[in-house]
Amino acid sequence: MQPTAAMMQAATAAVDLALPMTHPADAVLRSFFGSNRELGQRERAFIAETVFSVLRHKRLLEQLVSQPTPRKLVCAALIKLQGYGIGQLEAFLDSTDCDWLLALKTASIETLPAAVRLSLPDWLYERLVAETSEQEAIAFGRAMLRTAPLDLRVNTMIADRPQVLRDLRASGIDAEPTRYSPVGIRVAGKPAINRHASFSTGAIEVQDEGSQLLGYLVGPKRREMVVDFCAGAGGKTLMMGAMMQSQGRLYAFDVSQKRLKNLAPRLKRSGLSNVHPQIIASENDIKVKRLAGKIDRVLVDAPCSGLGTLRRNPDLKWRQSPQAIDELAAKQRAILRAAADLLKPGGRLVYATCSVLGQENREVVEQFLADRPEFEPVNCRQALAESHIALDSEHFLELCPQTHETDGFFAAVMQKRA
Repeated sequence: MQPTAAMMQAATAAVDLALPMTHPADAVLRSFFGSNRELGQRERAFIAETVFSVLRHKRLLEQLVSQPTPRKLVCAALIKLQGYGIGQLEAFLDSTDCDWLLALKTASIETLPAAVRLSLPDWLYERLVAETSEQEAIAFGRAMLRTAPLDLRVNTMIADRPQVLRDLRASGIDAEPTRYSPVGIRVAGKPAINRHASFSTGAIEVQDEGSQLLGYLVGPKRREMVVDFCAGAGGKTLMMGAMMQSQGRLYAFDVSQKRLKNLAPRLKRSGLSNVHPQIIASENDIKVKRLAGKIDRVLVDAPCSGLGTLRRNPDLKWRQSPQAIDELAAKQRAILRAAADLLKPGGRLVYATCSVLGQENREVVEQFLADRPEFEPVNCRQALAESHIALDSEHFLELCPQTHETDGFFAAVMQKRA
């Protein structure tokens, strides 16, 4: 596709809005498209891809381009990263552009430091190397520069996976079963899933395969009392409700009214009647405390840095900091302690994040187990085997895009001693 000058100008304007990093990139794009309703689907796709390309490779592009204005970064991303020829951008270029673009096109990046090549902040790259190895840190960085696939979860209250696969393929969508999740589907490209009949009827929801595996670690059963402690927009809540066959009671707690409001239309489509969304002021809310000792299973998908989702949210690596990680880890420990108090003897507690940093993951869990001897760890491989999922996950579930082709996820399963 050869972009027009108008498309290039629009992409430059969108990049200019996204670069301050004061708001999530997807929110910036939603606002931009809302203010530019005349843009068609083709133009929107080009603009979104360009914005995310600039944000993913921001550090590298700024290294290669002198005086990196939004306009120059857009041109550099298209020429150096997306394979456009200079002639394809001719309508947008002026006489001063050809020299620096020719130099950019032939510039070698192999001699640059790894953190620059991978467009990672130094603090994050150094921490990844320290926690894993240089080889693993590079593999992670490369994987995070790729576009994430589109994963769907089949709502087993309404449909089964073979039928949904047939329906998607019949409508021209390239769809395959996911590698691990028994209810997951991965589709090629970026089809308008929200316009498909399977979406409008509630038969499918958009949900990364790694996120789906968290539901199987919790393993909720019919007639149990279950809590999704940090429910957000409710993707995992809805999955667990379906696993419970809409029986029992499933509380969806969150401190954000806006996030729970986003759950409402999804809950209506799902056909579930056992989900009870509740806004809470904090982990110490009276609505939480009144359930102490009554709950069979609790999922704590804790607020975190989100660094396992950089394929989808590349701006996060520029919006996070070591200080923010320290604050998040303290919050995570407090939430986990409060959630643990809900469980009855023999109850299951699952702690999860979409981070890849030990400070938010292993360290939080190890400190909790040291402080709360009434809880014992459960091997994640065994917990997944209960649902006939074979994944060599050892004690914790640690997913990463370079190995599992999912977002980066961590999870630990613990049980309160009977």
